[in-house]
Amino acid sequence: MSILLVAALAASPTLAQMRWERRVLIVAAPSAQDPALAAQRRILGSWSVKGDERDLTIVEVVGDQVRSAGDTAPALRRKFRLPATFTAILIGKDGGEKLRSTKPFPTALLERTIDAMPMRRAGRR
Repeated sequence: MSILLVAALAASPTLAQMRWERRVLIVAAPSAQDPALAAQRRILGSWSVKGDERDLTIVEVVGDQVRSAGDTAPALRRKFRLPATFTAILIGKDGGEKLRSTKPFPTALLERTIDAMPMRRAGRR
């Protein structure tokens, strides 16, 4: 493993380290060419609100690569029982699974779900 790769992995917090600080949207796909992955990226890319306002980190698990988290792909696949097909999972700040889908999430559903969470409602007061 190269020094650069080790430094990049060390720079990204694990999902366990994000607990109580960030909500996590896991977007998993078997390959970068997956059409559902491309659709989810387009949807999130055009999201006018973006995730920062809602303390949301988007973690991609594509093949054996992980982006935006220090966890390994096999560890995330095991922990969240990710199949070999596209899957999107919204994880709350408490570490619990809030939504799971085999299709890309529309931003309206993400906003509605996050805004209904107790920690989000408490933070808006």
